[in-house]
Amino acid sequence: MLAPVDLHDANVFAHGIPHDAFAAMRAASALSWTPDHLVHGKGFWSVTRHAEVVEISRNTDVFSSEVGHIQIYDIDQDALPARASMIDLDPPVHTRLRRLVSAAFTPRHVQSYEAAVRKRVQRCLDQLVAAGGGDWITTVAAPIPIGVICDLLGVPEADHDYMIELSDHLVAGTSNEPLEPTAYGNTIDLRLLPFNSPAAYAMSDYARRLGEQRRTEPADDLVTRLIEAEIDGERLTDDEFTNFFRLMIFAGNETTRSSMAHLALHLQQFGDEFDRVRGERGLVASATDEVIRYSSAILYFRRTVTTPTHLGGTDLLPGDKVVMWYAGANFDETVFDEPLAFRADRPQVPAHVAFGGGGAHFCLGASLARLEIAILVEEILDRGLVLDVGEPTFVESNFVNGIEHLEVSVRGSSR
Repeated sequence: MLAPVDLHDANVFAHGIPHDAFAAMRAASALSWTPDHLVHGKGFWSVTRHAEVVEISRNTDVFSSEVGHIQIYDIDQDALPARASMIDLDPPVHTRLRRLVSAAFTPRHVQSYEAAVRKRVQRCLDQLVAAGGGDWITTVAAPIPIGVICDLLGVPEADHDYMIELSDHLVAGTSNEPLEPTAYGNTIDLRLLPFNSPAAYAMSDYARRLGEQRRTEPADDLVTRLIEAEIDGERLTDDEFTNFFRLMIFAGNETTRSSMAHLALHLQQFGDEFDRVRGERGLVASATDEVIRYSSAILYFRRTVTTPTHLGGTDLLPGDKVVMWYAGANFDETVFDEPLAFRADRPQVPAHVAFGGGGAHFCLGASLARLEIAILVEEILDRGLVLDVGEPTFVESNFVNGIEHLEVSVRGSSR
């Protein structure tokens, strides 16, 4: 079937996930077709059912991240290696790169960050309560995750706001209003830059300078680990290192930030469910996962078919683009009972696909994201905070389900 909306268009997501369109797609067929587009290139198959998203995710031989591109739009072949980070690669190269930092994100290791994360959450909530409210994004949702990932990387506190700014502009590269090509002093052809954004140039330049500092002044952080790491006896190239840094900043910040942004909406819309959590703290883990499922911070990832195959009743050929709409699969009626209902006690099995459908590319930072969101939920409930939420301004993107601005007023305790 033809997709009922033009999923190339960021305006389709101007008010959040288009649930009606995705429901129609799931009901009609496992795969839906969106035709060719002058800007984005050849047409693509949309996958909105949970089972097929999982199937694609766990078969990197047939559904590749490395062949083609992980976003809907096509890029030139010579741009692929210039833009590639770990997430754009397939095993075994992807696996070797992932091992460089994976130890820092194991569930056991992540628990050691709890005190530092809680302190950061408390400081942000103190500021919000003291002011009686404000922009939930700039006060709470943005500074918490960027602070945590920057601390792990070794980015100084004074530069955290700059990292937020650049990450914001990377998302803008997926929207209808990108930056001017020469922003941040960029001189590189945009087609060679991730997200087609000069903010990628700025972030790479920052990473390069921080890396040079760590070569002479090593520290106990991930940047030092990446600078000193060897794969098959060789150090990371400059491009490999800067691309790795950019991925860590973007993935470690933007997705958790978007879930935290939506949390404010959930607290108001589904207050009864959070009242249950307040009285039964054993529900914090499942409520956290429900926030993540309901938010579906990353709307999709694309894969490219490498060999003739059959998926969900459709024959696919090499070069075909398949787009896994996590924001569709996370509301699959055959998997999640009453998917549009927010349930603090929703079973965690079967799992949502907001962190991916499993396999090699399952989100490296899943445990860290869960920890940060759970602590934020706990602190809000401990203080008895009540939010009165305004109208959200969504990020103009078909890639990230983000919120740009959200004014709130707040009642409750700073401690």
